Amino acid sequence: MTRPPVEIRLGLGSCCVASGSRDVYDAVERTLGAMRATVTLRQAGCVGICHRVPLLEIIEPGCEPVMYGNVTPDAVPAILKRHVEPQGFGGRMGYWVRRGWSLLTRDAAWGRPGEFVVDADAGPAGAFFAPQMRITTEACGRMDPTDINEYRMHDGYEALRRAVQGMKPSDVVETILASQLRGRGGAGFPTGKKWQVVASQPPGLRYVICNGDEGDPGAFMDRMLLEAYPHRILEGAAIAAYAVGAEEVIFYIRQEYPLAVQRVTEAIRQATAAGVLGESVMGTPVAIRASVRQGSGAFVCGEETALIASIEGRRGNPRLRPPFPAVSGYLGRPTCVNNVETLGTVPWIVRHGAEAFAAIGTPSSKGTKVFSLTGKVARGGLIEVPMGMTIRQIVEEVGGGIKGDRGFKFKAVQIGGPSGGCIPAELADTPVDYEALTRLGAIMGSGGLVVLDESDCMVDIARYFLQFTQNESCGKCTFCRIGTKRMLEILNRLVEGRGRREDLDELETLAGQITKSSLCGLGQTAPNPVLTTLKYFRSEYEAHIDGRCPARKCPALIRYEVNDKCIGCTNCAQVCPADAIEPRPYALHWIDPAKCTRCDMCVPVCPTEAIDIVTGKASVELRISSVE
Repeated sequence: MTRPPVEIRLGLGSCCVASGSRDVYDAVERTLGAMRATVTLRQAGCVGICHRVPLLEIIEPGCEPVMYGNVTPDAVPAILKRHVEPQGFGGRMGYWVRRGWSLLTRDAAWGRPGEFVVDADAGPAGAFFAPQMRITTEACGRMDPTDINEYRMHDGYEALRRAVQGMKPSDVVETILASQLRGRGGAGFPTGKKWQVVASQPPGLRYVICNGDEGDPGAFMDRMLLEAYPHRILEGAAIAAYAVGAEEVIFYIRQEYPLAVQRVTEAIRQATAAGVLGESVMGTPVAIRASVRQGSGAFVCGEETALIASIEGRRGNPRLRPPFPAVSGYLGRPTCVNNVETLGTVPWIVRHGAEAFAAIGTPSSKGTKVFSLTGKVARGGLIEVPMGMTIRQIVEEVGGGIKGDRGFKFKAVQIGGPSGGCIPAELADTPVDYEALTRLGAIMGSGGLVVLDESDCMVDIARYFLQFTQNESCGKCTFCRIGTKRMLEILNRLVEGRGRREDLDELETLAGQITKSSLCGLGQTAPNPVLTTLKYFRSEYEAHIDGRCPARKCPALIRYEVNDKCIGCTNCAQVCPADAIEPRPYALHWIDPAKCTRCDMCVPVCPTEAIDIVTGKASVELRISSVE
């Protein structure tokens, strides 16, 4: 009996490859070659289930897709033998015997449709996908990012065709205005209004720039969108160019994203060769060209005026506005700068209509939002949810709650990257909405969402993000350059147990001055993580002044002690990298506080829970005396 060919999909995005997907892909090729099987093997774009990659999806004719998560190369032969009919009489007989036996006994290794069947303790894939809504990430996991024909099979470039062949530029602008799409890169400025300003400028050269200079810690939305949907982002940028009267599109992508650069460059080449771009877009008199420029990785270049300076070959410093880039931008010409996600949403709006998009979300925040869900969450990855979904729903329904069995509870989320803020679990019923987040002291930002649990120290979290922005400051503004440094010095004192009561007031004063006096968004929003943690977790700051770290996270405020449960097994001494524990078989052990680096390696190997983590003034005094 000959069966129709099976299709196998495997994601080869940068995070997938980092997790071993390339090795799995090679193992699939080798196994299929040995089986001499007729199978369609395709690389797919990001599915978003980063916590389960390498992810192998198998589609048999007439069956629901089956996903295998956390696949290793060694597991590939066994998986394929369950789904792929090999050539040769003996191979086919063995296949049908195995398949028939599995169906009769309901062998769990076959898996149920839509479930992970390798490392299946994570639960059904549907729990991750069900609450999501796909617009920017439409057809996720079903397209080869490097194939323009596959993109076209999923309505690719249909929106551009409708725009250039059946709509006036002003009609496209009106459509985006009516959709109420807001910029997905930061403060949420209405996209249609920006396009309208550029389009209204005097005749002459105009430009569209796609801002792919994503640099927030814990954020990877733009990178994954560029890698998985390069043709969609390119289509959105081309529609923007047509709407505002520009003939040139520039993709500014940071150099640390080599796969994104490669795939966007290839998408431009394919689109130009197919007549989608070039001197005659889709057979019309419209001319649109596209190119890629690489950034050097400065976080401040995410600010549009600094980005433009970088493209022009100058140092990436922000400049005073007005004039805004929409009036005088690249080379002094009107320039429309849009975020990757913003442009990736445009084709859906043009195809489905402004009303369909505006029907999703909240009164002030329409459509969906793509987030990188990371941190202490069970199911992390790239997600897209409708505006208005609450933070708690994202963490618990999509993310599966706090990961692990350590007993820690959901504590907070850090949203919006270094420019964002920390929102406590008590306020997690806040909807994903630009104004709602701003009222809490945070911002939507580009979409980084880091989940924190009770093991996270909020003072240390604030210090981490402020240290990042302080390092990334271009130094042009005195308050940003010096003010953030003074705030960081105070936070360093606090985590080292040298803080004073007046430090908290000083932090708030400096934060206000930096916010009001900085030139660009980096400096204006740099104090947000500090201000929100001071507002919602002030007791933790006060505890640090008293020499305690409630989360037992700050090394200077804790010490490790061996209690009388110790049986002298020497496990702790064997793993201690600092030789702070002398191995004394069958005798009570002791940890030398002067040598101890608080690496925590001794705690999990102790079979009797004989190691206590103690926090308090004594820890600080011990540390100071050991240094002296």
